[in-house]
Amino acid sequence: MATKMYVNLPVKDLDQSIDFFTRLGFAFNPQFTDSNATCMIVGPDSFVMLLVESFFKTFTSKKICDARRQTEVLICLSCDSREQVSDMVGQAIASGGTTPHPPQDHGFMYQHGFQDLDGHLWELMYVDAVAISPSDSALS
Repeated sequence: MATKMYVNLPVKDLDQSIDFFTRLGFAFNPQFTDSNATCMIVGPDSFVMLLVESFFKTFTSKKICDARRQTEVLICLSCDSREQVSDMVGQAIASGGTTPHPPQDHGFMYQHGFQDLDGHLWELMYVDAVAISPSDSALS
């Protein structure tokens, strides 16, 4: 089944969030951007809707969690190389984000991540398909 995925995240300041993610190399669809929201393009079929908190609240009766203090979701993106992982984390930190943990090297997989300006957790991973062995149960 082919489908598109849209992740919706609440943000406190839409302009700051757009600036932050632009610095990480993401683009935005202007057709789905206004003062309440923007559509960040992650891939051909993957998008993140950044919604101002007051607008986000119109979609749920639940309280919005403070992602700086609680974990709501872990968003994981694949990268084309270890360098791309490290570069994006470095750019996130230089743009005001933080990193919740040091990088992890599992041989066949390299991971690192960052917290954006609102505390949402973004994991980045590079998987070296050549280095995967049948005993690497994490991918089987």
